[in-house]
This record gives sequence, structure tokens and C-alpha cells, in this order.
Amino acid sequence: MADVPEVPLALVTNGYFETKAASVRQKQILWEGYKQSKVLSVDQVELIKAIDKKPHEIINSTFQSNGKVYASLILHALKNIARPDTVQYVCVLSDDILTADNENSRFFYEAVDGDSVTLFAPFVKALQSDDEFTALQASKILTILACAAPAPSKVDLSDLYRWITLQLNQHRPEIVDLIVQELESILRVRQYRIAFWETPNAMKELIRRADKATATPQMLYQVIFCLWLLTFEPKIAAEINEKYDIIPLLVDIAKAAVKEKVIRVAIATLKNLVAKAPAQNLAAMLVVKLLPFTENLSGRKWSDADILEDVNYLKEKLQENFQSLTTFEQYASEIETGKLEWSPPHKSEVFWKENASKLDENNYSLLRALARILSTASSPLVLAVAANDVGQYIKYSSKAGKRILQDVGAKQRIMELMTHEDQEVRYQALSAVQKYMHQAWEF
Repeated sequence: MADVPEVPLALVTNGYFETKAASVRQKQILWEGYKQSKVLSVDQVELIKAIDKKPHEIINSTFQSNGKVYASLILHALKNIARPDTVQYVCVLSDDILTADNENSRFFYEAVDGDSVTLFAPFVKALQSDDEFTALQASKILTILACAAPAPSKVDLSDLYRWITLQLNQHRPEIVDLIVQELESILRVRQYRIAFWETPNAMKELIRRADKATATPQMLYQVIFCLWLLTFEPKIAAEINEKYDIIPLLVDIAKAAVKEKVIRVAIATLKNLVAKAPAQNLAAMLVVKLLPFTENLSGRKWSDADILEDVNYLKEKLQENFQSLTTFEQYASEIETGKLEWSPPHKSEVFWKENASKLDENNYSLLRALARILSTASSPLVLAVAANDVGQYIKYSSKAGKRILQDVGAKQRIMELMTHEDQEVRYQALSAVQKYMHQAWEF
């Protein structure tokens, strides 16, 4: 999985979609009526009759003999015809033509002199249709055309990306399946990745689909494949874990996965994160115990040699980073990721005596992060460790730091945790309160 194909193929289909398309192909369209109303010319009607209801081979050969003219006819029909069944039929016909031969996209671009805005406009109009199948079919055609664009940097996919984001929120798996397949194709093109990344809510909705409790192995694979493609971009690789906490997600999925291909794509994505943005990702990987997991994976037998190569790459980079990290850097990584556990620094008096003041640096950024964990975490383990850390910080910190904790609500939260249902959380909260009192910070 080292290289991304430069010229992707859009293979977007499933049983639901094909059943709908087959039904549309059988519809009888009264082309003569469009001739009489002058929506289509006599010649245009004759052209379309030459491929109407014909076998795929005949449609393809006839189209290729006069490709630019047929492409212009399709665009003209979609622009000027409003009847839903005809729009459906023309969209299905377009799909059949485009999927019959990868070269057929070229004729559509020739019909508009390479102007993707003009080419996409009729399909974007269909995309916004109230008819579900018409919109799905238009999204597939836009995917194919985008993947075949001679100048991807000039292509604007914002309408398609907004529509895709809405569809990712669907409750129907057959629709989501098609949408994710489209993304698998589109994101193979490097120039399209940042625009998707910057589309509001797009990443959130995509990542939400990688729920190992509800997603099928195939859906997990498809979503992570999209993430793998996205993380080839250094900007995305540098920001994605901070924004979406993707490293724990990928590690959890890989640990639970039965299908080898799911493990393969998860590990390949983690490798991208290290290769493209090591400074932003290595520490977080150590926090979620990826290093021992890679050591475990390296001892397994794999049918795909790429997995072992990627696992060994990760293991080597994590070992190098682990050896170079100071104890405080490891602690800071836990705070930044919110993945707290009883690692040695938390209960070490020496650690806190030497390092409590470091939580004040950068405008108390780590201290504020610790306070956020107290306010937002639900795990009793995380709450207990965070309460312990607040108590240890109070014991060795400055008066200004104590005021920050009060200002951000940490003092009040600690008091609330004294009545928490978990015994360890209650104990650590009480201990922190005692340290407050010992330091003469009056409650």
C-alpha cells in the first residue's frame, strides 16, 4: 500500500443501486414528445434513439463513434429536461457510458472545452434533486468525471462534498456504502484531499462511520482506506489526531479486527501519520501503547508482506522516540491526549516536585488541559488519575496556578467528585481537597 494510483478508477456500486438502475433502464421514454416541444432537435432524437434500450456493447461503440456530440446531447438534455423519469434515465445512460470505458470521460470534457464547471453543472443540478436515486446517480457520475479530470487542481467539488457530508449522516447502510465508495475513488486524487478535509463536518461524519461496535468489517476497511488516503497530506497528518483523536481509534480497531485487510489499512494509516508528521503523532502513539502492539504484530504470520513492513517501520520509529522522550514529555502526552492511567509519574513525589511548575508554561496550557479532562471525562480511571494530578500540582505549584484552577472550575469539579459513585475517584478527590486545605486555600 505504499503508492497511491495516479489515475483512479471509480468503482461505485452495490446491490441496492444496481437494482434501481436496472429498473430505470426499462422505462419507456417518449422522445418524440421532446422533439415536438422543441426541447430536442430532430437530429438529437435520432441520436438518442440509436442507443436507447440497446445492449451495453452497442451503446459504447455508438457513443465512441461520435463521442463529443453524444456528450453534448446528454448535457443539453439534463439542462433542459425537468421530468424526473427522463432525468433518471439520462443519468443512468451517462453512467453506463462512463463505466463502459475509462476513455469515455474524455469526450465529456471535450464537449465543454475542458471547463469542469460547465460540465458538472447539469449533474450538480441532478444531485440536488428530491429523488433519492437521481441524486445518487448524479453523485456517482460526478465522482467518475472528477477522477478523470485532465486538470484536477481546477475542479471545484464543494457541492459534491457538502452533499456527501449530509449523506454520511444517513441511517441506511446501503446509501452510506455508496457514498464511502465514492470517497475512496475521489480521495485517490491528491488535489481533492484538502478540500474535503476543510468541508464543514465532513471529517466528523466520515470518522463516525468507523465505529467497530456497529460497522461491518467492510465498512471499517472502506472508511479507514479514506483516512489512509487523506493522511498522505502532511497538513492533514499533522492535525487529524489533535482534532479527531484518530490514533486511539485506529489502534482499537486494529486490535479488535478479525479481517487482515482491516488491520493492514489501519497500520498503513498509522504509518502515514508517523512518516508525514512524526512530531505531532509519535507521543500520542506511545500513550495508547502502540509499541507493544507492534511488537505483538511483528511476531504474527501475514499473507500480505506489506503489513509486516509497515509494522516494523512503526515499531522502529516508536522505539527511537520512546528512548528519546523524557518522563515529563511522556506525562505531557498523556494529558494532551486525555488518555490517563496510573503510569509512574502520577504517584511520584520526585516527579511532581521537579515538574509541577512546567504545567504553568505556555499560559498554563497543560494545566488547563488537565482541568478539561476533569470536566469532560467519564471514565472512572481517567477521573481518578486527573484528581490525583490536581492534588499533586496543588502541593507543589504557584499561587497563580491555584487561581487558574479555580478560574476554570477545577476546584468546584474536585468537590463534586467527592460524591462520585466510584470509590477510587472519591478517594482521589478527597485527597486533592485535603491538599487544598493544607495549602491554606480556603474552601
